[in-house]
Amino acid sequence: MTDSVKILGFAGSLRTGSYNKSALRAAVNLVPAGSTLEIVDLEGIPLFNEDHEKEFPPGAREFKAKVRAADAILIVTPEYNYSIPGVLKNAIDWASRPHGHSAWNGKPVGIMGASIGMFGTARAQNHLRQMFVFLNMFPLNHPEVMIANAAEKFDEQGNLIDLKTSEKIKTLLEALVNWTQRLKKARA
Repeated sequence: MTDSVKILGFAGSLRTGSYNKSALRAAVNLVPAGSTLEIVDLEGIPLFNEDHEKEFPPGAREFKAKVRAADAILIVTPEYNYSIPGVLKNAIDWASRPHGHSAWNGKPVGIMGASIGMFGTARAQNHLRQMFVFLNMFPLNHPEVMIANAAEKFDEQGNLIDLKTSEKIKTLLEALVNWTQRLKKARA
């Protein structure tokens, strides 16, 4: 298939030196030819407050519009306390509201994550998959990209230096593009 796929990617970390942000930046250079990966930063999206659903704050409104315009989503998440970070949950909540107007509905989604530990965000990724059921998103099940021992995979400037990890990310992106194209074709 040759249809272009517009992927929106974001990391569930605000930290400047985040390994997850570094993995997302590396992914930009690994997207299959003809497709794109736009990165959006979750910095500046206010805490979700149902009182503001009728008039979204600018950061939340812009984020939701980008989600809606994308063909597919790439979430790169750290793992905090066996789950996803609050900043990621907050962004997901804003783009799902108000009820019945979710920007996530029907979106194909790929997940990856980096951790300094041995489990490479396995639990956080599982929690995201649980959320996708309610959000009616279509997660890519394989390949899974869990970057364990991330301090060994990136240099001091945040560049991905591990070829095996680079290949896994590339394979994930190829599969996400293929999955998105298959879903588009099925809907047509």
